[in-house]
Amino acid sequence: MQNKFIFLFDGGCPLCLRETNFLKRKDALNKINFVDINDDKYKPFQFKDISYREAMSNLHGILENGDIIKGLDVLAYSYELVGLGWVYYPLKIEFLAPFLRFFYQYWAKYRLKITGRSNIEKLCTSECKQ
Repeated sequence: MQNKFIFLFDGGCPLCLRETNFLKRKDALNKINFVDINDDKYKPFQFKDISYREAMSNLHGILENGDIIKGLDVLAYSYELVGLGWVYYPLKIEFLAPFLRFFYQYWAKYRLKITGRSNIEKLCTSECKQ
């Protein structure tokens, strides 16, 4: 989808899915193309060669100009697009941003375990194509 922000998400993660569904409901102007990396139709070559394993390691977004953003920046940008940018205003506060990014990286690293899912190796047995 051209001229849209591409938001790659893990549809198998209950918390990720909740966040994504919230954003979908708020995206009245249809500015975001939500792509479930667990869908059989997900082909990395269509999305800047972001593999399933890579997408599972951290939230990824592809800007309209083709640049890739990751982690909290994906959420902050998405919330800005749907008119709720104020939610992620703390990322703009210089002394808070490093702490928030650290906590997000911890979440990203351990989210499979936290949500009671298989580890990445087991998931990749059936999902990883690269």
